Amino acid sequence: MPPISAKRFHGSHHNNDYRSILPRPSTPPIIPPSSARKIQPSTLSFGVVCSSNINRSMEAHLVLGNAGLTVESYGTGTTVRLPGRSAMEPRVFKFGTPYEEMYNSLAATPDDEAYFLRNGVLQLCRRGAAVKIAPQRWQDTSTSFISLHDVVIAFEERIFDAVVEDLQMREPTEDFQPIHVICLDTKDNPHEAKIQGRIALELCWLLENVASEKVGGSKDVMDMGKEVLVAEIPSILEAFQKERMAHTPIKVLYQLCYL
Repeated sequence: MPPISAKRFHGSHHNNDYRSILPRPSTPPIIPPSSARKIQPSTLSFGVVCSSNINRSMEAHLVLGNAGLTVESYGTGTTVRLPGRSAMEPRVFKFGTPYEEMYNSLAATPDDEAYFLRNGVLQLCRRGAAVKIAPQRWQDTSTSFISLHDVVIAFEERIFDAVVEDLQMREPTEDFQPIHVICLDTKDNPHEAKIQGRIALELCWLLENVASEKVGGSKDVMDMGKEVLVAEIPSILEAFQKERMAHTPIKVLYQLCYL
């Protein structure tokens, strides 16, 4: 998708306006895998989490969403931090700041626009704006919404730890359902994010297919599929790491939580 100038964002004050000029980015036609059974909506709900909800989790949000899976993305940082003109001068935004607003701020002058196009940050803002309105902070999201997720994938060990700690500190819901928290450690750059986004999709389809095998439409039957997943996910992850990651030496972590 060719770059859009900052002028196309300026003056666009309504979400429908800027999302209509930012078509959702496509993903390769081989996604989802040809063996996957596409279910709308998917049996499982997925959460994907990085630090600022603009690179790793947004790539996974895009890929999983385009494949037909139910997904939402988050960050766990205190603020959204983007690379600035030096390591000592990051561009910092509050969570909830629309991606559109970030884009306009970063492209306020022709010099800034050229710089942040070269370092790829404007492209990240543009992709984010095409998928949803603004970055969301995991810790600030309501328990009622977080509890809807069946699987949460964190893209860094410290983020995995933050998600697990947050889940353990929340007041349990009446349903007290399992949430599978998985870490696929990923370097925070667009290239690695694209690679891990595809790997995350492969894993999510494995889990979705296991959970959906018993689906017959009723909530009770869907819950049976999720119970099977609780029993089988450790062996699924072990096999996945051995088979899929022989050429991608990253650490996979897993924690079963309840909320």
